[in-house]
Amino acid sequence: PNADPVHRISIIPRGYKALGYTLQLPVEDKYLVTKNEILDKITALLGGRAAEEIVFGEITSGAANDIEKATEMARTMVCELGMSDRLGPLAWGKNEQEVFLGKEITRLKNYSEEVASQIDEEVKRIVSECYERAKEILIKYRKQMEDIVEQLLEKETLEGEELRKILEEELEEVVKE
Repeated sequence: PNADPVHRISIIPRGYKALGYTLQLPVEDKYLVTKNEILDKITALLGGRAAEEIVFGEITSGAANDIEKATEMARTMVCELGMSDRLGPLAWGKNEQEVFLGKEITRLKNYSEEVASQIDEEVKRIVSECYERAKEILIKYRKQMEDIVEQLLEKETLEGEELRKILEEELEEVVKE
């Protein structure tokens, strides 16, 4: 419910990493983002991997870039935004600019190995919970997912309005039953 609306979905490969994409655009400019919005974004990123597991019973390397982004978001939540239930409202690591090879910003580790381990566990927990949530959503709405897949195989790209229409028609059928 906190995710930005889908603007376009495509199965046309873009670049060397993207086998397709889902483009979500915010309704308005935002300067702040809530914890639940970030969790919903992570859940959405993990939807492709979850769909593979549900539909095919196995996973591929196709979602590697989305998994990388989801992990980075979870780590940012924990290390920079203080959005960890376990580690509290603290920032872990310190931003430092390195002049060598340009102005690259790095994150210096100014915490113990024990805290590093807790950070890793918390990132894993966040990503794992979002992955389970993605699977639950796709299992619950599998018929809609299959209808969207059918349309994508036919058209290759769906605009946000087309997607909403498919979902609304599905919901109307459920209400009639």
